[in-house]
Amino acid sequence: MSEAPPTDFDARAQHWDDAAKVRRAEQVAAAVRRAVELTPSMKALEYGAGTGLLSFALRGAIGPITLADSSAGMRAVAERKIAAANAADLRVIDLDLTRDPLPAERYDLIFSMMTLHHVADVPRLFGVFHSMLNAGGWVCLADLDSEDGSFHGPDVQVHHGFARAELRSWLAAAGFQDAAVGDCCTLEHHGRTYSVFLATARKS
Repeated sequence: MSEAPPTDFDARAQHWDDAAKVRRAEQVAAAVRRAVELTPSMKALEYGAGTGLLSFALRGAIGPITLADSSAGMRAVAERKIAAANAADLRVIDLDLTRDPLPAERYDLIFSMMTLHHVADVPRLFGVFHSMLNAGGWVCLADLDSEDGSFHGPDVQVHHGFARAELRSWLAAAGFQDAAVGDCCTLEHHGRTYSVFLATARKS
């Protein structure tokens, strides 16, 4: 894999796990459990895992989880948390699917939280996710509904959330079945409230 330059996420990793983010991960995990029948036989990948908040919230409901992130700082924090919890079912890898080759491993569940809006070509990523899943596997993807750009501000190059109908069409175009986008939770940021969806779809 290519060596990535340091990012803002590296600098923020040490203090990432505040109470609001832990609560958000628990809310997203609850939405995932409602949307998909999880089993301990499922091999899972969290893409853009950060410090692993969502993986830890889902741990126990599914089988082994691979935490993938491109930020060295985030991966280091996740590794420390895994070691402290003696969590043999969790492992961390350096993976950026916008630049790295497709991994050989295949999964039954791919999930992410607040990652999609940082990905330039989301339809392409959905196609990559589809190819990384076993037959019958699911994606569960939580992110911002369309917003006015105030969440990150004008100087950050990200998607300003997503329209739900567009997400469903991208998932269908990538080959997924049963694509659905529903309410997940809300989050407070800079004194404003933003709505978060959970998009789910299945590989036939």
